Amino acid sequence: MKPLALIYWTRLALGIGAALISALLATMQSASSLNTFLNGITIALLVYIISYYALKVKFHNKVEKQSKIMSMGIGIYFISWAVFFILSYSIIYNTLS
Repeated sequence: MKPLALIYWTRLALGIGAALISALLATMQSASSLNTFLNGITIALLVYIISYYALKVKFHNKVEKQSKIMSMGIGIYFISWAVFFILSYSIIYNTLS
């Protein structure tokens, strides 16, 4: 698999993982609080930044433009995070109620 394709699919998987962690933490807090959503966004950004540095070390010499490591998969990461955050939060919240 090409390095940019591997980065793309890794970011998709990390977006789903970050969404599950965010949803689990969100169910432990008040559902009406704005901090609940902001904590989820913070987790998503933190995972993305950590993944950037990890992927930068791994693909430093394999990608032509180093800026592609940061930008590749950013859209799918945040879209998958949003979709799976809403989905998993709804499932977990309804199960606990």
